[in-house]
Amino acid sequence: MTVKQLTLPELVSTCVELGVRGVGLWREPVRSHGTGATARLVRAAGLSVTTLCRGGFLTATEPAERARALDDNRAAVDEAATLGTDTLVLVSGGLPAGSKDLRGARERVADALAELGPYAAAHGVRLAVEPLHPMYAADRCVVSTLAQALDLAERFPADQVGVAVDTYHVWWDDTAPAQIARAGASGRIHTFQLADWTTPLPEGVLDGRGQIGDGVVDMREWRGYVEAAGYTGPIEVELFNDVLWARDGREVLAETVARFVEHAGHR
Repeated sequence: MTVKQLTLPELVSTCVELGVRGVGLWREPVRSHGTGATARLVRAAGLSVTTLCRGGFLTATEPAERARALDDNRAAVDEAATLGTDTLVLVSGGLPAGSKDLRGARERVADALAELGPYAAAHGVRLAVEPLHPMYAADRCVVSTLAQALDLAERFPADQVGVAVDTYHVWWDDTAPAQIARAGASGRIHTFQLADWTTPLPEGVLDGRGQIGDGVVDMREWRGYVEAAGYTGPIEVELFNDVLWARDGREVLAETVARFVEHAGHR
């Protein structure tokens, strides 16, 4: 999504040119290109698929809507397995229309994980619950902190459910370093993502993730936290940014690689 203006073949070829060895994919472009075709494209280029985004949106109260959500998440697990990634990132979903019950919504996420975790594990896929910044709690994600995400994940085996650590969403939380250590102790850091925090946020706030180095987040500090917790997996950069999307995608990807090296360490 950092360079969603590129087609999947363009993305893959540019990654190869820049020495990027893995790529996190989103379901919509994968489905448009074809899941099997995408898997073959990435594999032929010698790349790995680090994660698939996204499943989730599991807070519905209406039975038919809830059943559709579970079916869609099982399909997402199938897609992840086809792509060869072991991690499906989940965004929990916001409050149902008219509801003010955050705790109830989180419990419905737990109920869904109880159904989806074993299915995912049977397909060699782990579920990574991603907490989103609290500004998204009403409409997008009732899980706002790593502590809340771990409280959900720890009800299940670590090979079924863990967490995603995204700097954009947790940089403000002074309890997050301790929660990263907590997650690492049980092997539950399933992915680590970087994006910077810049202000002012755009209208709608969704597409306001800053290019690495443009904002206030100390990327090396956060990389240090996850590595101290035992994480040795891929590090992703995930930027939703209209200004970046309006530019040449190859240029943006090259810039992102350079910014990663400058601000977060070696590739």
